[in-house]
Amino acid sequence: MDDFELPLDDRKQAAELLASRLAPLRGQHPLILAIPRGAVPIGRIIADRLQGELDVVLVRKIPSAIDPELAVGAVDELGNRQLAPYFDRTRTSMEWVEMQTQEQLALMRRRRASYGNTRPPADPAGRIVVIVDDGLATGSTMAAALRSVRARQPARLIAAVPVAAPDSLEMIAPLADEIVALAAPMNFTSVSRHYRAFPQVEEDEVLRLLSPG
Repeated sequence: MDDFELPLDDRKQAAELLASRLAPLRGQHPLILAIPRGAVPIGRIIADRLQGELDVVLVRKIPSAIDPELAVGAVDELGNRQLAPYFDRTRTSMEWVEMQTQEQLALMRRRRASYGNTRPPADPAGRIVVIVDDGLATGSTMAAALRSVRARQPARLIAAVPVAAPDSLEMIAPLADEIVALAAPMNFTSVSRHYRAFPQVEEDEVLRLLSPG
């Protein structure tokens, strides 16, 4: 099952490969926390294969004022913010960071209210938790997610990604008990480059995938 070459076909292939690597968790009812929106289809498949529970962990990147694709940090839904190690080199003001922080918090509040219509958020305390994203570029969002969930005292915390920049994996390593990554190419430029098909995941799909049954 693990024989593959980059680029990955799509998120479904990525999910099946990750589920194969995480197979020892089957039967332990792991909590799979996907980072919306792109990781939710991956998380759904993993949760189903491992007989686990799917929910979301809400974190948002703080984009650079110059390049919106570049994350200069990330914030979780409680307002905990972490700036990237290279922040000082991005020519980004703290005024911009504060404005973006408030915008992202407002977005996460709206999303939590929307997702909460299906069920209350799952409690990671004392559970095996797998945080899933569809790829790591800077790693800022995953780092924020790991810190946020760690504070809620899971029994074991795992980060699972199909593809990642090698330095991002190094950055998040101290924050997780285990990292499961399918590939970490040295020539990493963007997540989408490593998928043949990488469509945007819409809100209605996220709601459908989170709905029980």
